[in-house]
Amino acid sequence: TDQNTFRPPWFHRNVMTEFMGLIYGKYDAKKGKKGSGGFVPGGASLHSIMTPHGPDAASYDANVKNPCDEPTKFEGGLAFMFESSAMCKLSQYALNCGQRERDYASCWDGLDRAFPTQAE
Repeated sequence: TDQNTFRPPWFHRNVMTEFMGLIYGKYDAKKGKKGSGGFVPGGASLHSIMTPHGPDAASYDANVKNPCDEPTKFEGGLAFMFESSAMCKLSQYALNCGQRERDYASCWDGLDRAFPTQAE
């Protein structure tokens, strides 16, 4: 990553579906809250079209304080991402699987708004 940049992806929405997985290592934008383990090897996430997502609150807070004054290379693991303009649907198995992280959205608890609304 170049100098003076925000390294993990910011909280965002896409006009495509993202499917991401972690083969090994640690993913720097989803370290997880205490006890959750974050985004673990063998794990995957699916964010459908226009679903808000991004780094967890703790990872975001740590990285906005990082001056990013030296280029870095991520060597902490191997992740992949597929993007598609198709709306993907989860299978019943995936929806009912015991490994499903049912409180996934709680990783953004405590993430402050960075932009004002039109009403403000």
